[in-house]
Amino acid sequence: MPQVLTKYFGSLEYLEDDVVQFPSGLPAFEEELEFLVIEPAAKAPLAFLQSMRQPGLCFLALPILAVAPDYALAMTLEDLEALHMDTGRQPEIGREVDCLAVIAPPQDGLLTANLLAPVVINRSNRFGVQAIRLDSTYSHQHPVAKPEDVCS
Repeated sequence: MPQVLTKYFGSLEYLEDDVVQFPSGLPAFEEELEFLVIEPAAKAPLAFLQSMRQPGLCFLALPILAVAPDYALAMTLEDLEALHMDTGRQPEIGREVDCLAVIAPPQDGLLTANLLAPVVINRSNRFGVQAIRLDSTYSHQHPVAKPEDVCS
């Protein structure tokens, strides 16, 4: 079984089918094309988006529905095409796609989640994009909690 070296979790075994392919990388990390979603049961519902190339590059995230239970996707045609999804409708979170809100470092003692540009992963083919919304329905700094409430 292959292994990936990580800064925060040490060396981890993974299945090739678990690797998420980001054909265009992530904004500001365009060269990072492969990530592993790590979901330790002891830290639920937290998830970690770990770069397969850089051991120290790991994003903290939460399932978007844990942050905003009524969240509605609004993906662009290009993002739907990148995920090889039906371009005539928005995919269903939890059934067709996983949707993660990346957590920002604390500011003013509060953690925030990026609901404006969630990471969306097609469950059937493991392709992913950071789906930047064209509207301003959600914020890139949606308040989540104080760090001690999430990380304790």
